[in-house]
Amino acid sequence: MKHAPLIVLVGNPNAGKSALFNALTGARQKVGNYPGVTVERHSGRMALNDGRPVELVDLPGAYSLEPSSPDEEVTRDVVSGNGELERTPDALVVVADATNLDNHLRFVLQLKALGRPMVLALNMIDMAVRDGLKIDADMLSRELGMPVVETVAVRKRGLEALKDALAGVIGRPQPAVIEGFDTDIRHFQRDARRIAAAAIVEQPGARKFTRGIDRVVLHPVLGPLILLALMFVMFQAVFSWSEAPIGWIEGAQGWLAEAAVAGLPDNFLRDLLVEGVINGVGSVVVFLPQILILFLFILILEASGYMVRAAFLMDRLMAGVGLSGRAFIPLLSSFACAIPGIMATRSIDDPKERLTTILIAPLMTCSARLPVYAVIIGAFIPARDIGYGVGLQGLVLLGLYLAGIAGAMVAALVIRRTAARGANSGFMMEMPRYQLPSVRDVLIGLWQRAYVFLRRAGTIIMAVTVALWLLASYPVAPEGVKQSEYSVAGRIASGLEVVLRPIGFNHEMSLAVIPAMAAREVAVSALQTVYSIDAPDEEQGAEALGRRLSDSWPLPTALAFLAWFVFAPQCLSTIAVARRETNGWRWPIVMIVYLFALAYIAAGATYWVATALGL
Repeated sequence: MKHAPLIVLVGNPNAGKSALFNALTGARQKVGNYPGVTVERHSGRMALNDGRPVELVDLPGAYSLEPSSPDEEVTRDVVSGNGELERTPDALVVVADATNLDNHLRFVLQLKALGRPMVLALNMIDMAVRDGLKIDADMLSRELGMPVVETVAVRKRGLEALKDALAGVIGRPQPAVIEGFDTDIRHFQRDARRIAAAAIVEQPGARKFTRGIDRVVLHPVLGPLILLALMFVMFQAVFSWSEAPIGWIEGAQGWLAEAAVAGLPDNFLRDLLVEGVINGVGSVVVFLPQILILFLFILILEASGYMVRAAFLMDRLMAGVGLSGRAFIPLLSSFACAIPGIMATRSIDDPKERLTTILIAPLMTCSARLPVYAVIIGAFIPARDIGYGVGLQGLVLLGLYLAGIAGAMVAALVIRRTAARGANSGFMMEMPRYQLPSVRDVLIGLWQRAYVFLRRAGTIIMAVTVALWLLASYPVAPEGVKQSEYSVAGRIASGLEVVLRPIGFNHEMSLAVIPAMAAREVAVSALQTVYSIDAPDEEQGAEALGRRLSDSWPLPTALAFLAWFVFAPQCLSTIAVARRETNGWRWPIVMIVYLFALAYIAAGATYWVATALGL
């Protein structure tokens, strides 16, 4: 029995394939599953205008013939003739969104390279006209070498012309297959842009503006330089813009401490309140302005539409270590906190790429590390300019962030070539238009970040700081013995110091890294608490802490402390989320071990090199 010609509908997600399928088949359709996979199969019957019946199959949406999901695997197998339909399609109807032509043409060109009779359904043409976009369908047809039909599937416009075009291509000789065909859709980007530019004869000013900017910010050379320059400005601002508000917070902290001393009797409660809560927690809260400045830049870049471009730029770099641009967004989220970053990896289809992203997310410098960086940089790096508008402190901070990124890329390369070996997946993402950020949305985002930080300071950080103060205050040291060494916390730190002394850590640093496992910021409050206990009558606050550190720590020791926090494991909450997202303790334990090893090696190398250089 002779089969009716097989026509398949294919295209990017959200191009309107299903609406066109429903319009062409009406009620003459059925739904099932492809054998072996839980992917729905929609098939139906229709008649061409010359009376010939054909079978129509609606394939799952796909961005590329390099599959990253079961849906895309089905689409690739069917259009290449290797699928469960056991037939080679007689023709393809490729559905493209007319309002996003150049992005959809990439897949059209990739499908054309397979050598199948094709018709392009230029769908949603009414939306393109509404937006002021005019497309020359005849020009597009000549450029592509296939019939192009304008359709509006939801209104059943263009259906008869589409049937006529199909009748013309079915039964024709197969087009030549492109030799040496590579399924990586990125290789078709240049031709897609050229063809779209030729076919679009009129476009709105906003679209021209967006494309004009993209020619610069997405340039393979200028683009990364612009991204690096934006990061440089951001970290310069973290120090230069925060000086005044930090001074206001320190003034409030000093006033509270003086009021507590003046209003309370000299007893356990006053010491706990002043040394443990006000000085300890206050030493962390004082860095809120720097955190908010960092997030101000991030929120503006996200709202303006630039952040997606940054992901596109990073895709080439990340492909070199076995990841794709899909991993950029979770890693970017990890700059705020690794917990939402790890949870955001659910958007990554490839399980091995997802696992790799989870394991390297803690290497992104989260906002909890910023107080540690700020207090050490402020204490040991001179606040001077090394060029016009280029501050040395901001440059060092940028270097620490870049060190974390570089460490993450190296770790990803090793993981992808060992424990999570697999092929690279492609990366496709719609580019939003540029727009001015909403002031209201930015302010809401800053308020939410401030609330999270202050809530954390009032719960986890306060609890750990108070517990540390208690452990560091008892038993009371005899006359002439330092309290921070005689106490329970001091004795624990003395045991840990044996392990950390080879990499330059002293007693106070050894004590600070223990509570920092609960929250990174606690390292600062731990140092403040220890120095408050040993010298309760001296001036308190972040600036005073910095002076104490610069007076008692050699520079190689301080640099080793910074290097440790670039690579050391995140807080316990991050480890718990990693366990939940990987369904067990195996990979979180791997994460902890390799991060501690990296931190130890990096801190030791920094200390030994700095010492050898005589710093």
